[in-house]
Amino acid sequence: MGHGTPDNMNWAGLLQNLLVVLHLRQIICASSVWFSVPEEQKPGILAGSLSKHFPPPYQLLTQQYLWMDKNTGNFYTTEQKMDREALCPEETKAEECIILHNAVVGASGDLIQFPVIIEDINDNAPHFENGEIHLRVSEDVTVGTSFLLDDRAQDRDAGFNGELHYHLEDSDGVFSLKAEEDGSVIMVVQAALDRETRELYQMALVATDCGSDPLSATATLIVTVTDVNDNCPSFSPDSPSSVTLPGDSLKNTLVAQVKATDPDLGLNAAIVYSLSPKVSERAKQLFSLDSLTGSIRLTQDLQSDNSEELLLKVLASSRHCPPADTQVTVSVLPKANQELTIKIGFIAEHQNQTLVLQENQPPTVLAVLELEGDSSFKGSSLAIESEVPFTLNLQNGKYLLSTSKPLDYEMKSEHHFPVVVHGRSSKGSVIIPSRRVIRVLVADVNDNAPQFLQSQYQLEMEENNQPGMSLLQVSATDADSGYNGRVTYRLDEHTPTIFNIDSVTGQLSVSASLDREQQGEYKLTVFARDSGSPPLESAATVSIRVLDQNDNAPVFLTPHFIFFIPENVPPFAQVGGVGVTDPDEGENGNTELHVVNSSGPFVVDNTQETLRTTTNLDRETQDRYELYLLASDHGHPVTLTSTARVTIFVEDINDNQPKVILPSSNFSCRTVSPATIAGTMITKIYAIDEDSGLNSEITYTVAAPELAQNRSPFQVDPRSGNITVSQQLLRKDLGMHHLFIVVRDGGKPAPLYTTVWVNLLVNESMEPCHLDRAPTWTGTPDFGQTPSKAPICEVEDTRSGQMTLFVGLCMMLASACLLVVSAVLYLKQRRGSLRRHKSGRMEENEIPLRLKDKYYSED
Repeated sequence: MGHGTPDNMNWAGLLQNLLVVLHLRQIICASSVWFSVPEEQKPGILAGSLSKHFPPPYQLLTQQYLWMDKNTGNFYTTEQKMDREALCPEETKAEECIILHNAVVGASGDLIQFPVIIEDINDNAPHFENGEIHLRVSEDVTVGTSFLLDDRAQDRDAGFNGELHYHLEDSDGVFSLKAEEDGSVIMVVQAALDRETRELYQMALVATDCGSDPLSATATLIVTVTDVNDNCPSFSPDSPSSVTLPGDSLKNTLVAQVKATDPDLGLNAAIVYSLSPKVSERAKQLFSLDSLTGSIRLTQDLQSDNSEELLLKVLASSRHCPPADTQVTVSVLPKANQELTIKIGFIAEHQNQTLVLQENQPPTVLAVLELEGDSSFKGSSLAIESEVPFTLNLQNGKYLLSTSKPLDYEMKSEHHFPVVVHGRSSKGSVIIPSRRVIRVLVADVNDNAPQFLQSQYQLEMEENNQPGMSLLQVSATDADSGYNGRVTYRLDEHTPTIFNIDSVTGQLSVSASLDREQQGEYKLTVFARDSGSPPLESAATVSIRVLDQNDNAPVFLTPHFIFFIPENVPPFAQVGGVGVTDPDEGENGNTELHVVNSSGPFVVDNTQETLRTTTNLDRETQDRYELYLLASDHGHPVTLTSTARVTIFVEDINDNQPKVILPSSNFSCRTVSPATIAGTMITKIYAIDEDSGLNSEITYTVAAPELAQNRSPFQVDPRSGNITVSQQLLRKDLGMHHLFIVVRDGGKPAPLYTTVWVNLLVNESMEPCHLDRAPTWTGTPDFGQTPSKAPICEVEDTRSGQMTLFVGLCMMLASACLLVVSAVLYLKQRRGSLRRHKSGRMEENEIPLRLKDKYYSED
């Protein structure tokens, strides 16, 4: 093994040098040869040619995406399409996509390498990574403030096909977009914001590329307006302005509750209640104010024998706002006139002396009210002063407080009503009315299903829409509160998956292009459901009518119509149906047919979609027509067309008689030697028929009585027309023989025929013969049906026996000469045939049936 190492090293070095030389040669050859091909091309598209740079033959080593014609050097695209973004994922944006191909060229088999640049086409739509983009903007932002949008769309294409432009839809002029030179997208505030007026903006951010046929993508841009403290508190109109307080009221008795509101949110809406410093010392001693709830309560038990009136000024304060104020006048009644008090025994649920009752409850007992106090008061009673859905019923000296009808939270969520004591003392003095305010809070239940603004939505849209297109926004409201009134949206489970709805906003969109020819109308069911327990929901229907576009060309029932029609049809006869369909509707599907690229005698009957003739046809003039039909619709803005090929074969009918070429006339005559051997062909009848098929198959028969046929020394081959000597000619056969030949075709139901006289003179002298007049046929003239055998019309021999012997000897001598000449000609022809056989050529002897003039000469 040690001795083999140097040889191996030498071979490795030679192989390495060879590879280096080949690589350098590839680089030199390919440096000036390059080609560019658009991506996604159909199979069979010419991509380039090496013929201008290298000699043939050509062989492409890699044929995954291209194949090469070895003779021309042209290379074409294959079934496997070239996807630039898949082939060059790293160079999609920055560099050209180059695929190197190797080929062997020239007779010497040179290996070359040439680059093919895959050109980009706009086959990728922009794509947002996130379907929703959220942005928070303070309501006090200055008009013109810009916000950078981090979530930008991506497009895998290059150049203009990958360059993106953005615009907003449904922004109502509040926001706009601005593109920077570095490609960043900035949202600009165009109008002042007010959270209290509108808190949420939902817009469509559309990214569109700059391709010749631009593609786009859409993301939802949601801008939430955040709150600033730009509103101050104000007191509600229903805050109490005056109250009456019995002189014996106890400590912590609720005197009144003021209420202020602030439309801001969170801490910006926090309100602190306080008493004005200008309130009297007496009021400060008797009353306390809850800074959070606004409740005014007694700080001590009242033991007042005198009436008095106290003025309370309440302030409502929030951050960065001047305080709002309201006044509450408290009238304290003397204790002497308030011997009767109202004692309440709660039956229904209550919290802090406040009754809590769910809505929709039937009339229910809420509490038991009882009068307590000095027994000297007679005839006292309790009554509800205001019109409220509550009643007091006296039973056994006590009053039952009940609801008079079911309460409705959506009508009124809180009820405050006074219960007043009326009566007189035993001394006849009038009791100052004592009252007690009863509070009832109505608790909401989920008793209202969401209600759509309209129960049916109708929408029309054109087919071939952009995927992701927004259709419409449905809206439903729920009169309940809290979770019971929070509405979400969904589509029926049987809805096609291409339709989607935003569960929060109710925005309906379609994720794919619609095709009217597949389905022209959609009926969707949208459900709105609240978040109550159990949830309630309602439905609305959305009817979508897909409008037609002229996107379908007419389609023939077959790309190639083939018809057969007899040549004897009258003008305007129907050739055949040429049905065409167009799945579009209206004018887009209304088609019209025309004959193009043909001067043939045919027109299209558009009312019946049939092809008709315009003139008489003659198969012998033209037996086949090739034409094209053009079908065009009436679509707008562009009409679409398609073509179909039509082949019409004109079928033959037997409308041509046979025409006799040989003999040329009834005066022709041929001399026959008496020495002619039986079976020798002495002449032939040749006729043609311009019809085809059976109509042109010609037979030859002899018209003559049966007796004459049996005596005839001649016979006619019915197929070839060859006339031969049927038997050895005898002396009695000398003289003129007139053969009346009927030439018939094979037409059905009745053949056509023509007749001709064949005149044969059996004579020892071979001088040419000629007739001064044509023979006359005296038999029946009907030769159309029954063929007869070979006819013979004999002429009596007027020659002597010596003359017959002389003629026979001459005929024998002529036959011997003819035999020698035939042998010489045969040998010569044999040598010529051998030469032609060696050269690989063959010749055929054909009789040109169509060259009529050649056979109708006077000779």
